[in-house]
Amino acid sequence: MKIRITAGTVSVEAELASSPCAAAIAGVLPVTASPNEWGDEFYFEIPLHMPLDDTATRRVKAGDIGYWPPGNAIAIFFGPTPLSTGQDPVPASEVNIIGRITGEPGVLRKARGTSSIRFEPAM
Repeated sequence: MKIRITAGTVSVEAELASSPCAAAIAGVLPVTASPNEWGDEFYFEIPLHMPLDDTATRRVKAGDIGYWPPGNAIAIFFGPTPLSTGQDPVPASEVNIIGRITGEPGVLRKARGTSSIRFEPAM
C-alpha cells in the first residue's frame, strides 16, 4: 500500500510492507498526531497495540518506518538518533519494520519542530 507522510509542509511517499502489523496499521489510517522527535526520528502514538513480530529489529536504515510496541507508535527514521554511532539510526528498542520511504528521507529534517504529522493512504 502506498502512503503519504506529511510533516508540517513536507510530504514524502512511502510503501507499507506486506505484514500483519503493517496491514493492521493500514486499517486505522488516516492518522494525524503531534510528533515527538528523537534525533532524526519522528514518532507518534496511534490507536493500535501490536506485539513484536518476525520483522522486529534494532537495525534500521534512514527511510525505514517502524512500529514501536512500547509506545504504540509509528517511528519514521530519516537519519541518526541519539543511540547512533554512525549515520544509521538506532531505535530505543526493537521495532517492527512496517514500510519504507520511497524518496529521500532526509527532507524530513526540514519539518523539525512541526506540531502535526499525517500518515495516510496516497491518492
